[in-house]
Amino acid sequence: MKLDTIIRGGRIVTAGDTVRADVGIRGEKIVAIGEGLARAQANGAKVVDATGRYVMPGGVDVHVHLALPFCGTTSADDYDSGTRAAACGGVTSVIDFAIPYGDETLQQAVDNWHARAEGKAVVDYSFHVAITHWERQKGDLKKMMAQGLPTFKEFMIYAREGWQSDDAAIYGALEALRDLGGMLCIHAESSRVLDMLIDRHHTPALMKKHGAYLHTMTRPNFIEAEAIERAIQWARVTGGKLFIVHMSTAEGAELVKRAREEGVHVLAETCAQYLALDDRVFAQKDGHLFATCPQLKKPADIKRLWEGLKGGEVCSVSTDTCTFTREQKAMWKGDWTKIPMGMPGLETLLPIVYTEGVLKKRLTVNEFVDKCCTTPARVMGMSPRKGLLQVGSDADVIVVHPTLKRKVDWRKMQTNCDWSPFQGRELAGFAEHTFSRGTQIVEDYKFVGRNGHGQFIKRASPG
Repeated sequence: MKLDTIIRGGRIVTAGDTVRADVGIRGEKIVAIGEGLARAQANGAKVVDATGRYVMPGGVDVHVHLALPFCGTTSADDYDSGTRAAACGGVTSVIDFAIPYGDETLQQAVDNWHARAEGKAVVDYSFHVAITHWERQKGDLKKMMAQGLPTFKEFMIYAREGWQSDDAAIYGALEALRDLGGMLCIHAESSRVLDMLIDRHHTPALMKKHGAYLHTMTRPNFIEAEAIERAIQWARVTGGKLFIVHMSTAEGAELVKRAREEGVHVLAETCAQYLALDDRVFAQKDGHLFATCPQLKKPADIKRLWEGLKGGEVCSVSTDTCTFTREQKAMWKGDWTKIPMGMPGLETLLPIVYTEGVLKKRLTVNEFVDKCCTTPARVMGMSPRKGLLQVGSDADVIVVHPTLKRKVDWRKMQTNCDWSPFQGRELAGFAEHTFSRGTQIVEDYKFVGRNGHGQFIKRASPG
């Protein structure tokens, strides 16, 4: 068997096992795994020495926003810088959100996002399709699924943006997707009470006194928890598949755990920032930079989310990457309701989870692969192509040093952003080498890929 590339001498880490073996790549696929491949098959093959390293499947980030028009501006990382950042962080597949604006159809939204990605993306990508006008768009779900887009998104907030779905729309979408074999992703926050709290605190005196800390004062944990509880109820009575995006609270994890024990088909992700940062950052001089939606919570929430990853009620970790520069964030001018909400994160996803999880003994290295690679790919209908390191899967492979740490510095990263929420942290888990469908796109921690290599992933029904 002729091989194009052999990754030699590393410890292969999957969700279930760790073994010492070589990985053989031909074309875009993994075609051999075993000892001694480099001796037997090295004729003309490129050999990458992974001695003393972990060899893992590429990361799968199922929640990103690239070049998103939002909050009166457009997020700074597009499919060029964003997917380069992904590659250097060891992420080889991303799922963005195709969102209709105004009276656009679902198809127009998908076409718009294809245009953003084609010719720019370095890693493979797909889209969740946002439902913003249920009655008008519900007839298009089957057409979207036929294009390999089986997951949809509804927002329980963002009325001003024209994105908000009410309970009837959520119920209807869960019911329809149950019959089609699709899954509904939900941004769960309780809008009416949230809006009341924002209005109550939106005074010059309080803004002068508390600044960006009002972002956390007006979003207590029950804002997320009540919305998750309501969404779970609609999943319970419809039998539809529900995926809670960017879950940030201990209460949310408890609700998901109980619902799953009752047989409700509900899954939940959290994000790297909710595992490593808490709301004390809003009291800092540049605290407004950390504004996200939902916002960072308390140390107790961090602890419970890690427990949820270990226990299974939190199935995966993503980023909710939505990058805004210092200049864009400065739009707030002291009014926290006008901060563009979101942070960069694609390049630091795996390093944060690896450093805070594996090195701090919260997760095993196999659980790390499960939560960042295997389960997100399976849940989102990308398996067995993605998220696995086995014969027949796409050769999306990363090589990671088990202990070597690198200091986070936005100046040396691929992002278009001029700050990082993890600036100065020493993190292990960056990709020393990254392969996307057999092509090396990171070598010795340096990006060596090309725009346009990334391809659209046509996905199957969610797992």
